[in-house]
Amino acid sequence: MAIKSSIHIKPCRVTSSGPHNRRTAEYLRNIDNSKIYIVAELTAANEQWINPGFGNPDLQAHYDYIKRMVKEKTGRAMQEKERERKGKNGKIVKVAGCSPIREGVLLIRPDTTLADVRRFGEECQKRWGITPLQIFLHKDEGHWLGGQPDAEDRESFKVGERWFKPNYHAHIVFDWMNHETGKSRKLNDEDMTEMQNMASDILLMERGRSKAVTGKEHLERNDFIIEKQKQEMKRLDATRQYREHQLEMANKKMRETESVTNALIEKANEKERQSEDLDRAISEKRSRLNKEKGSELLNAAVDWATGKSKAMKNEIEDLRRGIATHEETIERLQGKIRTMQNDHHRERLQLEAEHQSELSRREAAHTEETTRLKNRIAWQSHIIGCLSFLLLKTSDIFRKAVHSVIRLARDYYKPRFDTEQVSDIKNALNLFGDDRQSRRAAGDFLYFTAKQKGELDNRQQIKARREVDNVVEGHYDQQQKKGLSMRR
Repeated sequence: MAIKSSIHIKPCRVTSSGPHNRRTAEYLRNIDNSKIYIVAELTAANEQWINPGFGNPDLQAHYDYIKRMVKEKTGRAMQEKERERKGKNGKIVKVAGCSPIREGVLLIRPDTTLADVRRFGEECQKRWGITPLQIFLHKDEGHWLGGQPDAEDRESFKVGERWFKPNYHAHIVFDWMNHETGKSRKLNDEDMTEMQNMASDILLMERGRSKAVTGKEHLERNDFIIEKQKQEMKRLDATRQYREHQLEMANKKMRETESVTNALIEKANEKERQSEDLDRAISEKRSRLNKEKGSELLNAAVDWATGKSKAMKNEIEDLRRGIATHEETIERLQGKIRTMQNDHHRERLQLEAEHQSELSRREAAHTEETTRLKNRIAWQSHIIGCLSFLLLKTSDIFRKAVHSVIRLARDYYKPRFDTEQVSDIKNALNLFGDDRQSRRAAGDFLYFTAKQKGELDNRQQIKARREVDNVVEGHYDQQQKKGLSMRR
């Protein structure tokens, strides 16, 4: 999935921005138990740049300098805190305090360089007068996954024994003040949209959708990581739900059996107590009858009591056999639960092994295909380079067209070719044929030659590619017929 461009500007906390961006030892010690995940093994890939035009890299010192500058230029102290004032309609409105130093968080790609982000900062300074003071590239932040990533996840990778999903981004600290007037720069929603477009063009990223369209608010670093953890926990809970349901049902059945067994044991104990009471009654009655009624009455009473005692003892024996049967049932259920748990563990290990094997196979195939394509591209580039060299040496028409493309790409303020440059490019395209396919191939060849000879940067390449395609597709001809100029 392509990474979409995004930049979020907020007032800079001068006391905490530096320790976080520079990864100071004290800062790393203080976040050990927090929810911010920084992988120390990846910190070496981070980069930073400090504007040499501002000698003191301490943001607090620069903030104090701005306060003094505002006082000198305006004659008033800088309003740092939020305040209230009465509007023209008589209502009380809140006025935000001045934020002379602001920090932008910019999403980047894994291969984005410090030079790319510096170019973006320079363009912001040219366009709006906001000066980049510091730039930091962070490639060691992200969040841990609870298990293996989804099949379509191509960003996550292993760090040790755990899977890690990175959050590649850059911090740009801007001086937001006009040092000639002592006032803060004012950027509206249209300016921020243009800044987003500029980030997309310079960093070669897909244009993100603004929060005015999506309705989503920007999440700070901690909230973003917590949200990712919640999503990962939901995914893991869903995979375990069926197994836990099976174990719960087995445990429920075992508890019911134990309840019945306890009731039977209680009943057997009650019968045993009744039997003991009956034996004592027999003994007492035998002794009393021997004294009062003689041996005949005694024998009759003893026979009756003895029969009652035998019947009760037989009932107790039946209860004990029932208890033994239920205990066997409980043991059998416990064995079944252990078997289910072992099967689940074995099945999970097998699935993990199969997934890892398939992942390794696909990565090997992808690496082989990538190498083959790189070799093919290198060979094609070599052939095209040789042809470009020959044409530049032998054809004045082709050479003029290449120089026209390079001049336009390097001209920051000129948006399109003029009439003479369009004519030069058309003459070069006609060298290759007049059918649509030949002209497109010639346009690609012309752009490639201009990119190599002119050593164009990313922004210049985008502009050159777009305008050469406009000539090839006849858009310049259509506009001239209508009597209009090309609009951007």
